[in-house]
Amino acid sequence: MSRTLVQPVGQKRLTNVAVVRLRKHGQRFEIACFPNKVLSWRARVEKDLDEVLQSHTVYSNVSKGVLAKSKDLNKAFGTDDQTKICIEILEKGELQVSGKEREAQLSSQFRDIATIVMEKTINPETRRPYTITMTERLMHEIHFAVDPNLTSKEQALKVIKKLIEHFPIKRAPLRVRFTAPKSNFAGLIEKVAEWNATVISKDESGTQPSIVCEIEPSILHSCEERLKDVQGRVEVLSVSAHAEGGPSVEQHGIVEVPQAAPAKESDAVAEISETMQKQSISSESQGNAQGKQQRRCKECDVLVDDKLYREHCKSGWHKHNYTRHKNGLPPLSQEECMVEIELADSKKDLKDYDF
Repeated sequence: MSRTLVQPVGQKRLTNVAVVRLRKHGQRFEIACFPNKVLSWRARVEKDLDEVLQSHTVYSNVSKGVLAKSKDLNKAFGTDDQTKICIEILEKGELQVSGKEREAQLSSQFRDIATIVMEKTINPETRRPYTITMTERLMHEIHFAVDPNLTSKEQALKVIKKLIEHFPIKRAPLRVRFTAPKSNFAGLIEKVAEWNATVISKDESGTQPSIVCEIEPSILHSCEERLKDVQGRVEVLSVSAHAEGGPSVEQHGIVEVPQAAPAKESDAVAEISETMQKQSISSESQGNAQGKQQRRCKECDVLVDDKLYREHCKSGWHKHNYTRHKNGLPPLSQEECMVEIELADSKKDLKDYDF
């Protein structure tokens, strides 16, 4: 009696997958991927190809399990290397999803793009950012449509260019610190004047005097090159400098508000620290007065209301302190954690300022 396995007639293979399809030279080529991994690959978050592909195989029809022919692959791609072809389809192909899934993805990405635009732009009259609602309204007015094949940062920079052409909006300036030897400090001041930079503060003490000022993001790299003449260097303090105090701008025709004098970075951090300490002390006293049950988070070294403990563990503050705890480092307060994360993100975002 034969012991060979018989394939069921009605079985459908590769049905619970994300399919990426590419049409080339009149042929249709498809690959089978894991759900929610294609967008991570395109955003350069996921870098392991095996975590994205179900198999390194090119199909002409994934749902029916029909493989693409070698002669068709050679004709369309110039090679029959399945892995190289899979990578090209991943980069250029169209992700096949249902209507509701596509609508949810586009809506989420639209919100992400609007958030990036809001963070990187200001109203030139008040030097404050527009709200997220106003930013989305402006994007609708220029008839912006999300391209799922591009990252949110790439599309946000394109949106900013279009918005500048039609509305009173401009890129938020960079707040930087220029440093040079004392013998070349006069030359540094001349260069800062040439760049039309807004000087915030000067520190001429010591052997390495410095100037804190705000510049246009587009001239950052040219500043780095020209500082070599005076043996200077530049340090980015903030990738989007906004006016201090006051709410965000809701409308175009709002009455101009007097600009507040920008404070030093250390003063701002100290002020935030003092405010949040007062809030935490008052919230602890209120919780104890009302007899609420509280739990101590050993990673963050704070008391948290028992009902809010789970939400606290999901926060970026707790996750950051959890990493520090594993590395044997002391916990940070919430405002210190925010400053550290912002500085780390600013270093990653510097490449976005090349227009």
